[in-house]
Amino acid sequence: MKLIIQIPCFNEEKTLKRVIDDLPDTILGVDRIEYLVIDDGSTDQTIKTAHMSGVHHVVSLGSHRGLGTAFLTGIQKCLALGADVIVNTDGDNQYKGSCIHNLVQPIIKKTADIVIGTRPIEKIEEFSWIKKMLQRFGSFVARRFSGTNVPDTTSGFRSYTRDAAMRLHLLTDYSHTLETIIQAGQMNMRVAHVPIQVNPQTRDSRLITSTIEYIMRSIMIILRSYIRFRPLHTFIYLSILPGLTGLVISFRFLYFYFTIEDAGHTQSLILAAILILIAFFLIVLGILADLIGSNRKLNQEILYLIRCQAFVKDKESQAGFEGAIFEQKKNRDKSELRTSNTEGNTHICDE
Repeated sequence: MKLIIQIPCFNEEKTLKRVIDDLPDTILGVDRIEYLVIDDGSTDQTIKTAHMSGVHHVVSLGSHRGLGTAFLTGIQKCLALGADVIVNTDGDNQYKGSCIHNLVQPIIKKTADIVIGTRPIEKIEEFSWIKKMLQRFGSFVARRFSGTNVPDTTSGFRSYTRDAAMRLHLLTDYSHTLETIIQAGQMNMRVAHVPIQVNPQTRDSRLITSTIEYIMRSIMIILRSYIRFRPLHTFIYLSILPGLTGLVISFRFLYFYFTIEDAGHTQSLILAAILILIAFFLIVLGILADLIGSNRKLNQEILYLIRCQAFVKDKESQAGFEGAIFEQKKNRDKSELRTSNTEGNTHICDE
């Protein structure tokens, strides 16, 4: 079993070496461990630090494209390198590398497809009470939308099986934590969580430059992700308010129409008709979105199968290459043996 630990980085030269030094080089049940650094357009010595720290692979995006893009690029590179298990950690030394052992155990035991490291939020001194409250509320909302029971849905310390990684698709370059967990829940993946430990904070978060902005971005990511996977439910929920309001107004009009002569209330009838039409069109949009969603699921399945075939071909090519090297070495050894025997025979004849 091959494990690749990927580290998305943006200007992390000060902390990257500590992150790499803390990573495990052996884990029970894992045959090989490799490290991958994804440089998200750093302007400091992040890449140099990665090479000097003994990282096996480095991918550079060339420009700053966001954590979500860096994460997905790393996932694709890990798959191309033949990873059976992928662990994602941060380059700011937030998470303890020793916890990776616990993070991959459910996957090694084949009891989970994705494992999320749950931080001890209440014990993190650097988190203000507002941030702790927002984290609890955000995780609650994400759990409701994703159908999972993960306490810390914004933790980026995660492990993925190869199959789960092949099924991931991101539409945002901002972050990957919320979108991937909602996606995994809606796709009926087995999502587990384990407690982890964190290191003292080394710098302020680059994602949360403004609390209001972070909340708005998170809300949009959750809504977009849910609409992608549950479009019919979404539009039916949206149609309930105008539909019920229109029906109430219609009943009110009918009541006055049959009980009071020349009561009028034509405006109420017009408003009721508009609201009912809005509800109707929302339901129609939901049906159309659901049909489009079905087509998207088919496209995702096709993409997943293509990735599986590419992975198998890469494995076969690698096995063929290693076999060719072995045959060349074997033939070379035979040739050297024959040459040695010939020299020996010649020496005997000379005598």
